[in-house]
Amino acid sequence: MFKFFGVSKEEEFEEVFEDDEESSDLESESSEIWQIAVDIIETRYEIILLAPVAWISLDDIDISYHNNVLTIKWERYKPEIFSKDITIRNTECFWGEFSRNIILPENLDFDSIKATMDNNLLIITLPKLKFSNHSIRIEKV
Repeated sequence: MFKFFGVSKEEEFEEVFEDDEESSDLESESSEIWQIAVDIIETRYEIILLAPVAWISLDDIDISYHNNVLTIKWERYKPEIFSKDITIRNTECFWGEFSRNIILPENLDFDSIKATMDNNLLIITLPKLKFSNHSIRIEKV
């Protein structure tokens, strides 16, 4: 017997799984596309996007932009242990396709976008364009 707890006391529930029963609902594959959680930080000189990405190879992440929309997507595959003869007792991890579209402001240097990965954290740096301030002298004609 496994006991699961929700957010509040009213949501508390108990579910019993027998060893010889298979739970097809828990094992069913989903074709749903999950959204990536993203934090957006703005400094004076750049915008930084942070996205936690666990169990993903750098080669599996696709980052692109078109018409001021940045798209981040990947697919997270289930580990081999799921393909063995197992009984799933609980599943909370998301497997499958992930995607996120972010509309960006126009004042960015799109040719200088950089992406790095550090401890399963995807960091995308979008530098702002640098505009200089000049006074314009009016001449007599």
